[in-house]
Amino acid sequence: MRDRTRSKGKSGFVPPQGGYVKPAAALAGPTPATKAFWRMVRHYIWGPEPDPQAYEGHILMSKDDAGDRRAPGSGTRPAHVPVFRQGQPVLHDSVTLNQRTGREVFLTPMALSPFNPARIWESIPETPAQPNLWARNGLFADATQSPVTPIFDMLRTRILQTLARQGWTRIAVTSPTHGCGKSFVAANLALALARLPSCRTVLMDLELRDPQLAQLFGMTDAPAMEDFLTGGHSPDSRFRRIGRNLALALNGKPVARASELLQDPEFSTAMATLRDLLQPDVVLIDTPPALGSDDVLSLAAEVDAVLLVVDGAATSPADMRACENMFEGRLPLLGTVLNRARDLTPGRYAYGRRD
Repeated sequence: MRDRTRSKGKSGFVPPQGGYVKPAAALAGPTPATKAFWRMVRHYIWGPEPDPQAYEGHILMSKDDAGDRRAPGSGTRPAHVPVFRQGQPVLHDSVTLNQRTGREVFLTPMALSPFNPARIWESIPETPAQPNLWARNGLFADATQSPVTPIFDMLRTRILQTLARQGWTRIAVTSPTHGCGKSFVAANLALALARLPSCRTVLMDLELRDPQLAQLFGMTDAPAMEDFLTGGHSPDSRFRRIGRNLALALNGKPVARASELLQDPEFSTAMATLRDLLQPDVVLIDTPPALGSDDVLSLAAEVDAVLLVVDGAATSPADMRACENMFEGRLPLLGTVLNRARDLTPGRYAYGRRD
């Protein structure tokens, strides 16, 4: 690059030969304003021709020097060099408007209040308790109604301890054959769990071929459970609630193809919806007899363990072994409940009278 000599004149700077300076600065004297202007200018734009948009006082390159710089293979820098850093574009958030109302639609997620399952429980229609009717059907909501309630309380406590230790919540209640009293055990166990205020319990009737729980609870208007299991209705439209912590999913209509329904993907979705919305502590499922169909095995993916109810007067040891062999490797056996057992001294464990 050729030597550029700066010499002061009236205009403040004299351009080199061949360059160009707009005449406005040359005509003006060295006033304080022009002196301040020259002090501010620190960057110069070089070029072969005068630029009508250039700032006054900027030094331009001679034509000869510019031609040398544009020669191919000269290895010199290009004629025009940017002296200011490229600016960053200003990004504006896009606004989406509702085509009908013209209001802004917020696309970014807004902070929502935490999900509260208690609201879902409150939305389930409550059915009044009928202790006298239930007692005639063998169901006891009050611990003082029958000598059998302490037995279910003991069963409740042992089951809760096992569930807490294993991290389980879903229990299938079944029996080897029909008539062993599994629905009776499932209903009384659910009422015993409901006596614990902090325990949310769901009792489901998945004995779809021959539902019995609605009759035991005296509900003649129980909806069809198939509508919920196929994703057609939400829990609050098909369930009924007793008190604050017991939800009943009763079935008022038999289902012909029960096994196919229990293996349908929509059934798994419905069960997941139940767990997500209600977040129950215990789910008791009344199922068909284990040796009569494949319904219990169809539920293997939706339950954590199975509770086997046997009839002390009718169930044979061969039936019990057949159930144990069926569950082995597929479903954990939570325990066996002996129903209709003959106890010759039923009051020997009760508290005596105090005079």
